[in-house]
Amino acid sequence: MSQNNNVKPLDGMRVIEMGQLIAGPFTGSVLAYYGAEVIKIEPPTGDPVRYWRLTENNTSYWWHSVSRNKKSVTLNLKTDKGRQIAKDLILKSDVLIENFKPGTLERWGIGPEDLKKENPGLITARISGYGQTGPKSHLPGYASVCEGFGGFRYVNGFPDRPPVRPNLSIGDTLAGLHAAMGVMLAYIQRQKDPQSKGQVVDTAIYEAVFNMMEAVVPEYSGCGAIREPSGTTITGIAPTNTYITSDDKHVIIGGNGDSIFKRLMIAIDRPEMAEDARFEHNMGRVEHEKEIDAAIEKWTRAQTSEEVLSTMDEASVPAGPIYSVEDMMNDEHYIARGMFQEVEANGRTLHIPAMIPLLTETPGGTEWSGPELSEHTHEVLSELLGKNAEEIKKLGDEGIL
Repeated sequence: MSQNNNVKPLDGMRVIEMGQLIAGPFTGSVLAYYGAEVIKIEPPTGDPVRYWRLTENNTSYWWHSVSRNKKSVTLNLKTDKGRQIAKDLILKSDVLIENFKPGTLERWGIGPEDLKKENPGLITARISGYGQTGPKSHLPGYASVCEGFGGFRYVNGFPDRPPVRPNLSIGDTLAGLHAAMGVMLAYIQRQKDPQSKGQVVDTAIYEAVFNMMEAVVPEYSGCGAIREPSGTTITGIAPTNTYITSDDKHVIIGGNGDSIFKRLMIAIDRPEMAEDARFEHNMGRVEHEKEIDAAIEKWTRAQTSEEVLSTMDEASVPAGPIYSVEDMMNDEHYIARGMFQEVEANGRTLHIPAMIPLLTETPGGTEWSGPELSEHTHEVLSELLGKNAEEIKKLGDEGIL
């Protein structure tokens, strides 16, 4: 377990996290990693991510990563008393994270307009499929759907096959990153504001995906070009592709810079292609992409993956393997960079991923793995709201906690 004694950049920030599943909780985990006090409000049955995918002792391995450094408080938000306690906690905090369907907080009487009357400095991060406004804002928006609506699925895959989904909820994670960035921007602005005003960070999952679309919009606007799926290549840049080796592994080689291309061709014993005027610049290489890729693959098929990567390294050509998690965890570079952190879970050591960016003076870190359900309810309600043991027990007996 990391025991980071340095001051963290978000020390002193208190966050109430009311989100479930992925996008909202990932936002909270980023903030907690860099020092924020994140109090996670869960329903009495717990956040569903506690039980998703692979589990041990009825708790998912995923939970220990996405809920690191957080405190768990259970509240039944379907009750008036539960919502009032949530409001009381929010009024003593800097940030609220929520990823409910738009309008839910307003129906509960704890929307941003309600809360800012008593806590004008509150920053509310709202994450939803389509944002808080617009004709589609009312629609449910899971990452899978929003990745399609945001344009990512259209360009991801092969031209002759249906669009491909990566085996990850990328849209949710991207939304979480954008929301965390928005919270920090709003927090910085609040520090500058003598009146200490907060604001709403409105993050739509589809827009977080859309933000990754590079030149897709100006290319269409400028010349009507629609970027299509291109398999293992990228449209308009060559050569950059995935190539098979003699030991049936795949390597990625990016030789698309003019000087890099020449070094690549010389390294694979095709000096005549290095000097061919047709391939001098990217435009010509794109025109003859199939010819270039065929030459590269003819060479890689005769080499092992290790031989390919060694040759590319010597020639200063960008290249790399395609790693599984097993490969990552055994790679000396990952280890040297501290990309795996150890936590105690279920009485033994569990590795979870570190977070980036790496800060030299005020780094983030994992201080503890995801909390037990309701582990901090008594602590939080007594310390922040002044409730005594009898009051807390009564709330438990009433089904509020």
